[in-house]
Amino acid sequence: MLIHSRGRSLWAIGLILAALSSTAPTTAQAQEADSTLFTGTVRLACEALLCLSSSAGPATAACNPALSYYYGISERYLSDTIAARFDFLRQCPTASQTPQMASLADAISKGAGRCDAASLNRVLGNWYTDGYGRGWVRTSNKKPSYCGAYVQHEYTDLVDTAPVYLGTYEDGGYWVTPEDYEAERVKYEAELERRQLEAERYGYNHSSW
Repeated sequence: MLIHSRGRSLWAIGLILAALSSTAPTTAQAQEADSTLFTGTVRLACEALLCLSSSAGPATAACNPALSYYYGISERYLSDTIAARFDFLRQCPTASQTPQMASLADAISKGAGRCDAASLNRVLGNWYTDGYGRGWVRTSNKKPSYCGAYVQHEYTDLVDTAPVYLGTYEDGGYWVTPEDYEAERVKYEAELERRQLEAERYGYNHSSW
């Protein structure tokens, strides 16, 4: 049965893990699997699958070993890193139990660690220089498709903590975390005002700034 609620979906993942380990889940994340059945990288893979599906994962101490192992997987090329992380996640038996779980593992391998505000600003930003020789970074307000697949997956709980775009592309907008939005908005508007005053002082065309 397809479960549409993200919170219930995470619980469903936990139930599957618990069934495989013959134990009852102790939390909505069901991160405590039977250590006699889930050990080594298999256990880490299952924990990573859960921790990377939840917005609470990075702040949960129990997730640290799995997340450290997952992000420690790094190859020379990004495509190889993604493939290696996907192979790691697939070591968890639940990762191939249903099409939804398989797509979750795929979405995590491509999106986890690449869809935070800092990563988006780095990947989507390009240096722009106008006709007056002034330069600044223009950051696209369009998220990569892999971020949408990850954040909006039916088995993740990440929408409320996903980065949001502040400002406009033309005026140097950028991605921020929801909790930093107001503080960054004050900084952004102050910078816009500074630019406008500079444009008026030196006769620049503000519309291109």
